[in-house]
Amino acid sequence: MGALIARGDEIQAIGAPHAPGMAGVSCFRYRLPSVGAVPAVHPWAQDFQVKVIRAEAVLRLLSERSDQIVRPDLILGHPGWGELLGIKDHWADVPVLHQLEFVYQLQGGDTGFDPEFPIALGSQTRLRLRRATQLMAFHDLDWALAPTHWQATTAPAAFQDRVSVIHEGIDTTAIAPRVGSHVNLEQRGLRFEPGDEVVSFVARNLEPYRGFHTFLRALPLLQKLRPRAHVILVGGEGVSYGPPPAQGGSWKQVLLAELEGQLDLGRIHFVGQVPHPVLHDLFRVCACHVYLTYPFVLSWSLLEAMACGAVVIGSDTPPVAEVISHGLNGLLVDFFSHEALAERVAEVLADPAAHRALALEARRTVQQHFDLHGVCLPRQLALVDWLAAGGSARGTFSPQGAGANGGTNALAPYPALSSWMGTASLGSS
Repeated sequence: MGALIARGDEIQAIGAPHAPGMAGVSCFRYRLPSVGAVPAVHPWAQDFQVKVIRAEAVLRLLSERSDQIVRPDLILGHPGWGELLGIKDHWADVPVLHQLEFVYQLQGGDTGFDPEFPIALGSQTRLRLRRATQLMAFHDLDWALAPTHWQATTAPAAFQDRVSVIHEGIDTTAIAPRVGSHVNLEQRGLRFEPGDEVVSFVARNLEPYRGFHTFLRALPLLQKLRPRAHVILVGGEGVSYGPPPAQGGSWKQVLLAELEGQLDLGRIHFVGQVPHPVLHDLFRVCACHVYLTYPFVLSWSLLEAMACGAVVIGSDTPPVAEVISHGLNGLLVDFFSHEALAERVAEVLADPAAHRALALEARRTVQQHFDLHGVCLPRQLALVDWLAAGGSARGTFSPQGAGANGGTNALAPYPALSSWMGTASLGSS
């Protein structure tokens, strides 16, 4: 959005009542009914009802504020929340660019991936119903934008020729190695610098979807193999994806109880959620960064760690394996093998110099394929201009030199690729 504003485009936004807005953008917030005004509905249909309510609220807003909301040349939106469900009934001839983050999969995605958490009775049917609004959106699809090839393939095959793969982009100038970086764990009086045995693990929330259970179960063996290693875990104790623990509490509490007596908690540091610049300093300092995930949406933190020059050990799951080529720009392990993970991390900690080339290649990967200003933003703007000019009615988006070509012929893995300053402070519990 910043780039569109900077070049003089007029931007108007429609958002929920709590939408924060953005400087330079007129934001029209739709009204939602009070909880008491929402009729009762079958639990399996609750998600659909919420999205229908949002769709109705957007259409009502467009009608009530028609004197202020001008007819756009292009609409950009996320199809997962419901706001776009009726947009074509208001502006039938305006192209819409969908942010294709992830289409729920009945098989081959996150659902049913982890045998530790079997699918509950009715869950598959509930998921099928939850997919309904996503699948409906494709029938009004002008074009979609996905950040990775694998996420693009979660779209139904019949629509993949209208999906372009362009990542949101990583600012590799700002997110880069810096001499002098360090992190402080102030509550414990600890300071870490490059060269220390520090292992980082980052997730919005510490939960199974992001491999928290596998990672924590790897720590008893890792601590035996590397008795001087410290582990810093960044993330909250809530749930972003998947269910909370059946027995209550947080996944952190559940896993620590499971491993009671097996861990040296003096070398394991839960720091909660931290400011973005602090996170980057952790990536610059750590000897090894671990990123695990179900087959699901790729986290920006993985690419940011690579951009900072970290040696990354990732799970051999999509879309991680699309970005990391084992032995070239990082290392891959079986998501479920905490023993293999511990041994791999220990190998990196034991001989940092032997793994330095992985870190250099990781940063080069991000610069070549995911750099915001040099790669992703030019392609995003080219796609926006092409759609606004009616391009989706004429053919496939594949401008020479701007290239984020959509379609099945583009849905292939990224090709494998044969002065530092900063300070940071972290809390600790």
